[in-house]
Amino acid sequence: MTKPPRSDGDQDLVLLESLARRFSEDPLVESGTMFRSPGLRVGGKIFAFLGHGHRLIVKVPRQRAKTAVASGAAEPVTMGRRTMKEWVAFPAVANDAPATEQLWRSAADEAYAYVKSLAGG
Repeated sequence: MTKPPRSDGDQDLVLLESLARRFSEDPLVESGTMFRSPGLRVGGKIFAFLGHGHRLIVKVPRQRAKTAVASGAAEPVTMGRRTMKEWVAFPAVANDAPATEQLWRSAADEAYAYVKSLAGG
């Protein structure tokens, strides 16, 4: 019996699970949800979660978010009419899972460090 092909959403979850393993040594990191999407928390605060359209959404300092959007590396995150000042979305690299994993790993590492620092960790 052959397995059905993975959907892009499945691949996103696999990448998120890989990111979660990176933080397995930190007891403050746990799985969580944001807007019913799977994500990662540190100290009870979400620092990264999967967004629609194969994007990893992360929380970073406001100036870093502006820089990432201005460079084209990330997209702004808008909730209703409000653009979130510390949240940006990193889209998956088309047809390149290793490049997506590298991009998301870097974004998650940065978000983790930032959110952990906000909690005094």
